[in-house]
Amino acid sequence: MANRSVIASLIFVFLILQHLCSVSYADYDHGDDFNSLLECLSNSTAEHPKTISSILHAPFVNNASYTQVLRSLIRNRRFNTSTTPKPIIIITPTRESHVSAAVTCSKSLGRLLKIRSGGHDYDGLSYISDVPFFMLDLFNFRSIDVDIATETAWVQSGAMLGELYYRIWEKSDLHGFPAGVCPTVGVGGHLSGGGYGNLLRKYGLSVDHIIDARIVDVQGRVLDRESMGEDLFWAIRGGGGGSFGVILSFKVRLVRVPATVTVFRVEKRRDLEENVTEAVHKWLQIADKLDNNLFLRVLLQPVSSRVIKGARTIRASFIAEYLGDADSLVSILDKDFPELGLTKANCTEMSWIESVSYWATNDFGTPTEMLLDRNLGGTVNFLKRKSDFIQTPISKDGLESLWEKMIENRETGLVLNPYGGRMSEIGASETPMPHRAGNICKIQYSVNWSNESKEEEAQNIEGIRELYKFMTQFVSKSPRGAFLNYRDVDIGINHHGDNSYEESEVYGRKYYMDNFDRLVKVKTAVDPDNFFRNEKSIPTLPS
Repeated sequence: MANRSVIASLIFVFLILQHLCSVSYADYDHGDDFNSLLECLSNSTAEHPKTISSILHAPFVNNASYTQVLRSLIRNRRFNTSTTPKPIIIITPTRESHVSAAVTCSKSLGRLLKIRSGGHDYDGLSYISDVPFFMLDLFNFRSIDVDIATETAWVQSGAMLGELYYRIWEKSDLHGFPAGVCPTVGVGGHLSGGGYGNLLRKYGLSVDHIIDARIVDVQGRVLDRESMGEDLFWAIRGGGGGSFGVILSFKVRLVRVPATVTVFRVEKRRDLEENVTEAVHKWLQIADKLDNNLFLRVLLQPVSSRVIKGARTIRASFIAEYLGDADSLVSILDKDFPELGLTKANCTEMSWIESVSYWATNDFGTPTEMLLDRNLGGTVNFLKRKSDFIQTPISKDGLESLWEKMIENRETGLVLNPYGGRMSEIGASETPMPHRAGNICKIQYSVNWSNESKEEEAQNIEGIRELYKFMTQFVSKSPRGAFLNYRDVDIGINHHGDNSYEESEVYGRKYYMDNFDRLVKVKTAVDPDNFFRNEKSIPTLPS
């Protein structure tokens, strides 16, 4: 033990000297953290300190690798500035024993441990904090094992959705998985927070297809479904894995997809008098009642007018994925949604995997290999997101008032994702994500900007908040629902002080409704000292 401690100290000193010229930080106040963590991890894993040092990244030791690792999965430029609170040390484990040791060592050293899989946490909660913290980055946990014979797959938390889709397609072009349309989203956060995509109406949420998992608990034990028990297994399928442990991997049940799917995008503009209000009003009446094989999203955006120079107008884009051919799709919408005016010329038939690439890029003919690109597009914007649920159709007058508000707002758009179908058949308590039957659609509020301007940021944040406030009259109430995977600090955060339970209940009821109570009981049982925590985590029961 003493020899390992001496070796760890020598390696720390060597690394400091080796990188001294490149380090831009003014002090090394956290050098003791690095040395203590290095020694603890080495002792816990029985691995040489030099081996362990290769998975540790700190600004005061190896600034180049620290910066590269930290920035590689930041998907919101709002949290990639010189003043953004950053982790003291980033741990990049390559095996399960590293994760177990990271948990127990962080706990023994009294440091908060944040967990990042894909970095798409909208408000950056997986990699920022107002208190000193370590970050566990799971990007090395990318293994995907697809078994078509059993129609299942084991997928590790650091894999991206695009990688999962591609590996399934390699084995079968008649299988898929119901998850998000953005291929760079990490599996760990997406699935533990609920997970949805354009197969939602046919197959439900991602969590409805999780059949096993591996998790590191607060004691550093690696547990599967049998050893963790059904309460914890229930909690990590929509209650957020970061509240209960470190999700290592999920075993998921694949779903079957037809040889041919059909996509289309039909746009209507208010300035061209293309019956935007009538079409959206009708969509709100039938979106959750359409054929279960059809997912018909509506994207509402304030855009520049083609008629009046300098003016703004509203564009409604109807974007569809249909599990079938174009003829049957046109027939369905001729009957149920004639206001859309869909023709076969609007439709494009393709394979399911081709449709995944299309949804990711809005471009036909995108190579399937793009799904393996972990930095799709390369450009990261500043952004803010919020969420809501609509349970009763908005009147035409209500929509007209919404258009005026969006034009006044200028930038914030709304994405309406239809529910119904399989979502209405699964009970609200089957998983922690309760927003199922009774919802017409989920809203994602969306605003992006590219200029690094505090004034522009303030204007856009204020704008999205104003539109959210305006929508109060049209959305779910008592509580006003929200979707966990659209993290939004505006609806409440937990400071983990004396009022931890009361603070978390504010957002907890919005995310989980009555399921919040069961989640709190599970949390109290498996992590009574609240080691696994973040600004949106599940609290323990008050003492």
